[in-house]
Amino acid sequence: MFKLNLKIAWRNLWKNKGYTFINILGLSIGMASCILIFIFIRYQMSFDEGFKNENRIYRVVSSWAYNDGNQFFSQGVPLPLTPAMRNDFSPYIEKISAIENSVGLIKINNVAGKEQLKAIENVFYVEPDFFEIFNYNWLSGNYASLKNPNSVVLSKEMAEKFFGNWKNALGKNINYEGNLNYTVTGIIDDVAENNSVPLKIMLSYKSFKDRNLEKWGSVGSNSESYFKLKPNVNIETLNGPLKSFLKKYYTEKAPGKEGHIFQPLSDIHYNDKFGNFSGRIMPIKQLYGLGVIGFFLIITASINFINLATAQAISRSKEVGVRKVMGSQRSQLVTQFLTETLTIVLISVLIGSVLTEIALPGMQSLFDAKISFSIFQHPIILVFMLLLVVFVSLLAGFYPAIVMSGFNPALAIKNKISANTGGLGLRKILVVVQFTITVTLIIGTLVILQQMKYIREQPLGFNPTAIAMVDLLNDSLKTQRFATFKTQLKQVPGIKEVSFCRTAPSSQNNNGSTFSYNGGKDADFQVNTKNADEDYLKTFDLKLVAGRNLVKSDTTNEYMVNETLLKKLNIRNPNEAIGKMISMGDMKAPIVGVIQDFKNKSLHETIDPILIGSLKPRYFYAAIKLNSKQITGTMKVVEEIWQNTFPESVYNQSFLDDQINAYYQGEKIMGTLFKVFAGVIIFISFIGLFGLISFVATQRTKEVAIRKVLGASTIELVKMLNGSFLVMVFIANLVAWPLAYLFVSKWLNGFAYRIEISIWPFALAMLISMAITLITVSIRSYKAAVANTIDALKYE
Repeated sequence: MFKLNLKIAWRNLWKNKGYTFINILGLSIGMASCILIFIFIRYQMSFDEGFKNENRIYRVVSSWAYNDGNQFFSQGVPLPLTPAMRNDFSPYIEKISAIENSVGLIKINNVAGKEQLKAIENVFYVEPDFFEIFNYNWLSGNYASLKNPNSVVLSKEMAEKFFGNWKNALGKNINYEGNLNYTVTGIIDDVAENNSVPLKIMLSYKSFKDRNLEKWGSVGSNSESYFKLKPNVNIETLNGPLKSFLKKYYTEKAPGKEGHIFQPLSDIHYNDKFGNFSGRIMPIKQLYGLGVIGFFLIITASINFINLATAQAISRSKEVGVRKVMGSQRSQLVTQFLTETLTIVLISVLIGSVLTEIALPGMQSLFDAKISFSIFQHPIILVFMLLLVVFVSLLAGFYPAIVMSGFNPALAIKNKISANTGGLGLRKILVVVQFTITVTLIIGTLVILQQMKYIREQPLGFNPTAIAMVDLLNDSLKTQRFATFKTQLKQVPGIKEVSFCRTAPSSQNNNGSTFSYNGGKDADFQVNTKNADEDYLKTFDLKLVAGRNLVKSDTTNEYMVNETLLKKLNIRNPNEAIGKMISMGDMKAPIVGVIQDFKNKSLHETIDPILIGSLKPRYFYAAIKLNSKQITGTMKVVEEIWQNTFPESVYNQSFLDDQINAYYQGEKIMGTLFKVFAGVIIFISFIGLFGLISFVATQRTKEVAIRKVLGASTIELVKMLNGSFLVMVFIANLVAWPLAYLFVSKWLNGFAYRIEISIWPFALAMLISMAITLITVSIRSYKAAVANTIDALKYE
């Protein structure tokens, strides 16, 4: 029976090639888009999975609440927290481990002691307990060796990079930062890309030295702590002990109220409130947004199918009547029509798979991720495709099958079925729904593009153009060469200015500190501290509003502050602050200048109170202002000078423009996706509209001919056929406007600096949808209106 139904289905589809083509084209593109979205969401949802007892693994993160209502969060914790929790929370936690991220120079020497390889690498100081919390695959050695100082565990990738074959690495030495040799005591298999802790080089935590090892008031994002709960212990049980813990250890008075949160492992990749060592965050709301777009895509394609199938119903009425007279049951007819739908959907999913494979490299490039479309490697993709086939077949095929199988056989055989049969009202509703989705996406796309343009054009308060940030090394021997390095750079023709600094004016690496002003008590907010030399203002075009610049000195400490800091201290006249003292810990220095406010973070956030001071050992970068016409040649000279000055290290540089653009990578991705998928939905909607008007024009061929004989002009006939479609699209715009307003308002609320929503994106969306509808429908209407009248009157 199924074979017969399939044969009949194939004949009917072949007979109506035009409509079959439109349906397959729309469904193929819709399904390809859905599959692409699904495999990306699957990849993102796979982060930090696969660990034993992963539901019991948590990360400790930090928070601060201030009197002005501000809250701050960090992935980091104070260095003494882990040993204190190991003792105080022992009834509740099975294991806890500190992990410290650092970057430094790795050197490998050959047997003769000659330097074989050197590279700047990410390293982690890890306690042995870390590997009892996370079960990694050990190829050689074991984690117990990390109890000993000066031992290192490598990933397979690093072992092969350093020693050629990972099997030869055990017992070999690597040198880190020029002064310490570490012995390789273990090899783990490569850590998956979708992991928030990208372990490659793991040093014994006992080798970690830091002046803040016992300070509770210092928190850096490089210091994380993970723990595993004991079986049958609920995380809420730790709330009481946590209050006692905070009271016990945070004894110093501070302007912000310190706190800690226990973050589940499953939340780390999706929570943009905190960071992680991989630097890869995908907010869950963006995944939900992608899922909704995918759902809209498949709904839009299915609406096309329903509209065309119900519109075609009248042309198949005689077939239904004859089959009913011959004894076919309604259920058999429903099965027949669903088989036709299933055939189209199966063809569409095959074509959609080919389109997915073609589009996948572009998506990998957009998201910078190794996304795989292998159904053998990820069987869940095959399951999704099968569910998609079933869902679309039932959604698109069930209603048309019920309509057509319900025809009265006597009327059907006599061709007395009305042209409105098959749900004319429903077709109009579905067209309105389809175009509501389309218009909403058009408006969303226009607003996202407008906001991104606003961000690009927003004055930052400094000039980031053509500035190279070259890494500096901070041991005492190398800092002595800084002056020579700077002097040589300033002699290069393509270099305008050079400044040594801890960070650029805008940076994701920010240090917050408590301070007191003019001998008073500690301020009730933290200040963002930046270290820089006397050329910082000139290099970045920062503007002084009062006082003077920092002076060149190896002994004198002094500060410049921004306008926001003074506003928070209720100082209205910048000149009042000049000469007043700032105290931070053991350091005390006068304010010598006030700088005009500049955007020190992304435009999602407001400007921080900022303090700039000179402290030579804390210079991490040489900021080099270049002549924009000579960048390539100049940077080659810069590298050569750097190599001659610091021959024992490895050169590394980036451009400030690129760093700032990276802040908005998520928005760029969303903007690109909206443009692509809005275009896809527009295309699907309008090919469906073309198919529908084609069928309507065919059904009204005789009516059009009679009207022409009675004197109707071509324009009047086109207007008659167009009218209802334009009204439907107009109604869709009215429905879409409030929905789109809610969406874009919520999205824009994530920016501290944002555009005001204007009428023009809504008006332009209406203009675009009405214009394309008019063009699409008019082309087919005009063809029907100018058809030969005599042939039309002979129609049927």
